[in-house]
Amino acid sequence: MSGMAVTKTEFGRDSGLQARMLLTIFLLGAVYVALMAALFASGASGVTIAVIAGGLFFFQLFASDKIALRAMGAQEVSAQQAPELHAMIERLCIQADLPKPKIAVAQTDMPNAFAMGRSQKSATVCATTGIMQLLSPAELEGVMAHELTHVKNRDVMIMTIASFFASIAAMILQFGFFFGGGHDGDDDSPGIMGLILVSLLVYVVSFFLMQALSRYREFSADRGAALITGRPSALASALQKISSGMHRLPQQDLRAHSELNAFYIFPAGAKNSLLGLFSTHPPMEKRIAALSRLETQLQQSTLATL
Repeated sequence: MSGMAVTKTEFGRDSGLQARMLLTIFLLGAVYVALMAALFASGASGVTIAVIAGGLFFFQLFASDKIALRAMGAQEVSAQQAPELHAMIERLCIQADLPKPKIAVAQTDMPNAFAMGRSQKSATVCATTGIMQLLSPAELEGVMAHELTHVKNRDVMIMTIASFFASIAAMILQFGFFFGGGHDGDDDSPGIMGLILVSLLVYVVSFFLMQALSRYREFSADRGAALITGRPSALASALQKISSGMHRLPQQDLRAHSELNAFYIFPAGAKNSLLGLFSTHPPMEKRIAALSRLETQLQQSTLATL
């Protein structure tokens, strides 16, 4: 019993993830202040900035999950429509000490899953029909435990906020080039050019912070899933099957889903990029190696308690 108590205490308290989330928010806040200063310098009204930025922030925070689910063609399913999936997630929520989230299913051959939501009480976990057909019950349980760990760690909300900063910067860049490009040496040009440069900086910083946080949070969610289920090997097997299943799908189908790569358990159309800087996920080989080490640790812990 003492071994179980240790597992439940350790689960969901990844100090490395918590530190990275705090650092991400701090750095994003700093560059966002610079962006607001550039907006003031370009001549924008303070009230206009506050209204637009505040409105977009709340829209992103409260509506992004609904937009993502709609983009995936996902539909919330009841316990009558998907009894086995509901029963599985109920069991996992008890293990993870989580309120049961909304459950959705996306009708697509792409084998994947993701979690969305601004809080544990408003979360939605989604599985595709492709992943439910591909995996065994134990493997699917590992995948769903992975998504629930994201909810437990609250990293989905941080990713949503980070993507908001990047979206704002991208929007200002588009408007800045569109409206600023037509000025010829008047007094507004320096302000517009400064705004464009700061917006570009905010977009680049936001992008790389999101990628770095996304990679680490996947390791943390893999670990949490292994601790919830007690079967790291099942999740490792699921990742291998998902990777093989992805490679069998047409690239144009995968590209259509790539906007949500940071939220998927496995990115659509994943390619190895230079130094991994542009990857939303760590390499599958490293994830499987980490799960294998954890499997060994759990086995040794079990033997020690006998």
